[in-house]
Amino acid sequence: MFSGSMAAIVTPFRDGRIDAEALERLIELQLENGTSAIVPCGSTGESATLTHEEHAEVVRLAVKFVRGRVPIIAGTGSNSTSEAIALTQAAKNAGATAALLISPYYNKPTQEGIFQHYRAVAEHSRFPLIVYNIPGRTASKIEATTIARLAALDGIVGLKDATGSLDEVQEVIRLCGDQIEVYSGDDSLTLPIMAVGGVGVISVVANVAPKHSADMVSACLNGDWETARRLHYRLLPLIRGLFLETNPIPVKAAVAMMGLCRDELRLPLLAMSDGPRAKLRSVMVDFGLLGLD
Repeated sequence: MFSGSMAAIVTPFRDGRIDAEALERLIELQLENGTSAIVPCGSTGESATLTHEEHAEVVRLAVKFVRGRVPIIAGTGSNSTSEAIALTQAAKNAGATAALLISPYYNKPTQEGIFQHYRAVAEHSRFPLIVYNIPGRTASKIEATTIARLAALDGIVGLKDATGSLDEVQEVIRLCGDQIEVYSGDDSLTLPIMAVGGVGVISVVANVAPKHSADMVSACLNGDWETARRLHYRLLPLIRGLFLETNPIPVKAAVAMMGLCRDELRLPLLAMSDGPRAKLRSVMVDFGLLGLD
């Protein structure tokens, strides 16, 4: 259903409130530069500190600004199954195309618990769902065998893999074949994941370099691996700069440096510290996103 470079869009704030004007600027930048889908309310969008009302508002605004030009894949995950169902239904009602659900975090369910969680959301929402496997944030991993079971369910259409392991990705693709689409959840691994059968990325770096990300993924999809490698290595220093501190701290700093929104986060996240910020700025200058001071 989905492929290409899909932007995990930041949520801009102004004086503690959602900044709708800035969100529209950010989305237009994506659509002008080849981004294939907008993904609001994910980890990069600071979903953990959005109220349910704000979550629905961000999705509604994204739908309004996109105007049907690309799909909207709304983050709706939770460690509470009933809450994930409610968030998914709200995103569906707001006009989203699909939902992205992080696996339940903190309470560390068994593999059977993870399976039943996603099955319940799928059965209640009747909506395309993308499973998000990121054990570094959830403290539990969705095993490839569990993903294979999920892929057989109606409504489970994709997997965002942020395990950091190509072995895990390959095992999923081996077990699932074409039953599920696999997207990279780590910008630095997009090229190798696509080389073994992935079809795109849900990207952080696309917030600041959407055309380069879109062009690199498009080259992979077209089998132009020479161009893909060139763009991959061009992006790599920028990707590393965007993860000098916990995501989304650096990317929020980066889009603010570009004048797209304020460098405003919600506690417990703080603005990027001075040393890493200077390194990030240097990388952005080298990439051509900023001029020399």
